[in-house]
Parts: sequence; structure tokens; C-alpha cells
Amino acid sequence: MRVAALYDIHGNLPALEAVLAEVEAAAPDLVVVGGDVVAGPLPGETLERLLALGDRVRWVMGNADRMVIEAFDRGGRPADPADAIDRLDAWVARQLTQAQRDLLARFEPVVRVAGTLFCHGSPRSDEEIITAVSPDARLGPLLDGVAEETVVCGHTHHQFDRRVGDKRILNAGSVGRPYEDEPAAYWLWLGPGAELRRTDYDLAAAIERLRASGLPELDELVLRESLLEPVGAASAARTLEARATA
Repeated sequence: MRVAALYDIHGNLPALEAVLAEVEAAAPDLVVVGGDVVAGPLPGETLERLLALGDRVRWVMGNADRMVIEAFDRGGRPADPADAIDRLDAWVARQLTQAQRDLLARFEPVVRVAGTLFCHGSPRSDEEIITAVSPDARLGPLLDGVAEETVVCGHTHHQFDRRVGDKRILNAGSVGRPYEDEPAAYWLWLGPGAELRRTDYDLAAAIERLRASGLPELDELVLRESLLEPVGAASAARTLEARATA
């Protein structure tokens, strides 16, 4: 089975459009959308573009998806107005329709396909952190009970391909908000084998389009460390691993 795994789009519709041009040309059997779809500048438009792929799509719940649902159910109000991420989620929630909110709520905790488990953070939590430098000893308990030989994750926005015991762990990277050495859209192709892919697109035009969305604090919350001043994969891995073990 040929599978395209698209993770952490974060409402970056221009990046998604560029990736989908390649995905649709390759004609996969399945597209797995790995969570954190709408938490960004063009949420509704991003969701509708993915819906246009039809029944080839399976959806994994991300932590940001949950938070947007919660904000929607509060009437688009932030849980903590002093928290920048809560403000972002509340703004995103106000851009969505009830039908779009209900679609988010139907996302699955994990998707299992042909010997591969797709999750957002880890197989047991959409918030747990797996990085390129996570010690095997820390990751072992996160993989307990997983029968599949391959686990595809996201959440930490940097690609990697590594082994932990008898498991292969692949991070698909981030389509819309990558923590990589160079700005682009990052995703994963499976079947046969596994290929970590990168799609370049017109960043200047994309940033202009994203800024026109009206999302407050866009540069600081979404663009700065991913597209404007890339933080780098190694730095992101170290920082996120320190957070996971703090």
C-alpha cells in the first residue's frame, strides 16, 4: 500500500497545496493526516482542501486539534487570555463552522494500516514527545503494547528515521511549521519502503498570503522559528528533548 503521511500542517494552506500537487501526482492509496491540521492562519480552507481528497483520507487527532475543539466549545474564548497559544486556538476556533468542528472531533487517536501505526505524539498520547535524540530507555515505555513494526509520529516538527529495539520510528516532519534547517514543507511517503520528503514552494508569496489571514501574533507564534528564521532540526531536537525530561 502506498501512503502519504502529512503531519502538522497548522493552517499553512500554501504549503499544503504544494505538497498535494506532488501527492496527487503520485496517486497514493491512502493519505494519513497526522494531526495539528487547523491551528494556524487558514484553518477552514486547509480543512476543506483535505476534505476534497475524499475517502482516501484517515485523520489522526493532534493535541492542537483537541485544543481548538475545546476553544470552539467555549464560544471561541481562550481558557487563559494571557496565554498566547490559548489566544491562537480561540482565534482559529472562531474561523470554523460547526461542521468543521465536528469533523475535528471525529479524528482518531491512532490509525493502523498494513503493519504501521500512525500517531501524533506517541502511541499512547498526542502530547508525548519523541525526538531524534530521545534515549531508547525513555521511549521503551511509550511503545509498550505496540504490535506494529513501524510507528509514524509527528508533534515535534522535525523529520527522522530511527530504531528503538525492534521498532522503526519515523517522524513525518511538518508540512506547515517545520523545525528544520531550511524552510520548506516536509512529509513522508511509504510504500514500498519509506522516504522522508521535502517540497519547496514560494515562501515569500506564502508568507504574504498567511499574513493576510489576520491571525494575531502570526510571526511570533507560527512563522518565526519555522519559515522566517529556521531554528534547525538539531537545535529543535535538543530543546524538545529537554522539555520532555524536565
